[in-house]
Order: sequence, then C-alpha cells, then structure tokens
Amino acid sequence: MPATRTLDDLKNSLSPSDRTPLVFLGHGSPMNAIQDSAYSRAWTELGKSLPRPKAILVVSAHWMTRGTTLVDVSAMPKTIHDFYGFPDELFAQQYPAQGAPDLAREVASLLASHHAEEDDTWGLDHGAWTVLKFLYPGADVPVFQVSIDMSRGLDHQLEIGRTLSALRDRGVLILGSGNVVHNLRAVEWGKNVKPHDFALEFDRLFADKLTDRDFTALADRAGLGTLLKMAHPSVDHYLPALTVAGASDARDDLTFMTDAIDLAAVSMRSFVFHARQGAA
Repeated sequence: MPATRTLDDLKNSLSPSDRTPLVFLGHGSPMNAIQDSAYSRAWTELGKSLPRPKAILVVSAHWMTRGTTLVDVSAMPKTIHDFYGFPDELFAQQYPAQGAPDLAREVASLLASHHAEEDDTWGLDHGAWTVLKFLYPGADVPVFQVSIDMSRGLDHQLEIGRTLSALRDRGVLILGSGNVVHNLRAVEWGKNVKPHDFALEFDRLFADKLTDRDFTALADRAGLGTLLKMAHPSVDHYLPALTVAGASDARDDLTFMTDAIDLAAVSMRSFVFHARQGAA
C-alpha cells in the first residue's frame, strides 16, 4: 500500500516554476461544505500549499452528459445546489468566482474530437464549490467546469485527461472531484462505522494501480469486474479520478492525502500529481 505523505511534504516538494499540479479530491457529503472536519481542514491546507493557478478547470462527478463533452463558457458561473434534504445553511452557500470564457472556448476547441460543445447554462455544482470554498476561499481564481460523457468507456476519460494535460504548462489547475469508492446503497450512518470489505479492497487496488501508473487496469471495466460494480453502481464519481490520472505523466510524483472510508462505502481518498523535482 503506498504511503500517504503529509501536506508539509507536499508543500516542500512544490515549486511555483513547475508545471501546475493535478488534484483529485474525494468530496463526499455536501455537508463537508459547512462542517469543520478532517476533510475540510485538509482542503484548506492543500489550498495554502498549491502554487496559485491562473485558472481552474473542474471535472465533477455531478455534471454528466451523454454523447458530448460540454464546457461551461459562462462569465459568472452560478452556484448550483444540486441536492435536497439538507439544512438551509447549505443552500445559502455561494461561490461567486468568475468564469474563464476565453480559456473555456479554447478547451472546447481542444476537445473537438471528443464531441465537445460550449455551454453557458451550467455553472458550479456541489462537486466543485464545496471543495473550492476551502481551496480558494476568496473565490478569486477564475473557474469553469467540463462535463463527463457517460456514454463512453472508462478509457475515454483518460483520453480527455491526456488532451487537457497541456494546460498545466499554462498555469491551469485541473481539479477532479468525485470519490474513488461511491456506493450510496451501502452507506451506513453513525459513528465508528466499519468500512465494507469491498470498499477497502477497491480503494487499495486503485491506490496501488495509480502508484504503478497502470491506468489501463483502472480503465478495464471487465478486468475490474464485480468489484467495480460494488464500488460504483454508477461510475460518475470514478471518472474524474481517471481524468486526473490521464493528465499526469512519468515526470510526476504522486502524493496521497486523505484515504479514509466514510459512511462505510464512500472513499475520501484524495491525491495530487506534481512535477518531480529536477524532472526535465
């Protein structure tokens, strides 16, 4: 099992002159946005550690499309409260960051071969703003989202990541937001809940394959078999992790952050790819 580095370790290994890091965050429950938790504290510290990006491109589990990849080109993305049954305080949350219309249109052109289209009706769903409010609490970095095409295979998101990777040299932070394990049917409530065996197994498998850069195995639905189905009845929360993996390369180091299993069936594992010191 790969070791989990501390945020101090990560901060000491980052340089403003390097390629912009890649980040995947397990966002878990929307309640993390208004609670003081180990997760929200880790996101805050990560934001302080990362070089300040020129813009943020978010791939969230909560913007799903079919047959196309949409890119939000709005100038002021709205804060979307795409959930129900939560406290009023959560619905009152706003993240008033500006968009990046010109860059977003470039991205739509960049992804033209992936049936990308411009969109100005989306905004920032809770997969984006619930973590961004801790990473960049001033909402002072332009941000836009790119959807995930649920009609394509898992390897499609690796391809999306590879295509987007050039943006790292332009100061763009690619942020994936989902969960390495996400089975709401198997969630258990209460304190000191024991993780399901399948959740631990898939989380460990993912971490090992990611460390080995065996992304082909992570995108092999048949090879992952019933374990993938148990970890992800729907793969929407899995795909952003593949996008981030696809945008990385052999010059990157990998740092794991939070790796807890929450509510028995939701992995909060988060990770950062960042340029290896001295790598050309």
